[in-house]
Amino acid sequence: MTYYDVDAILTDAQKVPCTFELTVPGLGFLEGNMSGDIKHGSKVELPLWLGEMLALSQSLSTGTPLVSLDHPPALSPRVLNALKADARTVDLRALVPHFYNLGARVLELFEEEEMIEVLSDSFKARAAVIADQAHNPRGALGEGADFMRGLDENERQLFRASHDSAKAVRTWMTDIKT
Repeated sequence: MTYYDVDAILTDAQKVPCTFELTVPGLGFLEGNMSGDIKHGSKVELPLWLGEMLALSQSLSTGTPLVSLDHPPALSPRVLNALKADARTVDLRALVPHFYNLGARVLELFEEEEMIEVLSDSFKARAAVIADQAHNPRGALGEGADFMRGLDENERQLFRASHDSAKAVRTWMTDIKT
């Protein structure tokens, strides 16, 4: 991803739950407390970029990380179980518009083999349906419309590429026949 990649910027702006590992004076406004401190053990949702920076930073006095990152709700065990059961029924866009980008960013921070397997299997299963919908325009407008509304941004780009390539092949075939 590049510096000017809008999808990367939107993914990094996604809020993730963080737990403060020490008391921080004067930052109570992050919890909605206009005056005061953030206490040790406080849970606050921060943008991914900030949570990552604070998790990698260490206190000078104790050497412990300032915050610990928790998994975002979009990658909770409940969502992963739903993806395992039937990936086509999960509305990824309602969870996070950049679902797979968020998954990739979280996997950079946490090493979880099961999450890698679930995300890759669900993308493969959904990609087959996306390709079918792209080649069959009636399906995307009819009974597949609910599925199409739930696509995340990567899947929407895949749909556009599949649709445009199918259209280009049809145009090429008609040009050959004439």
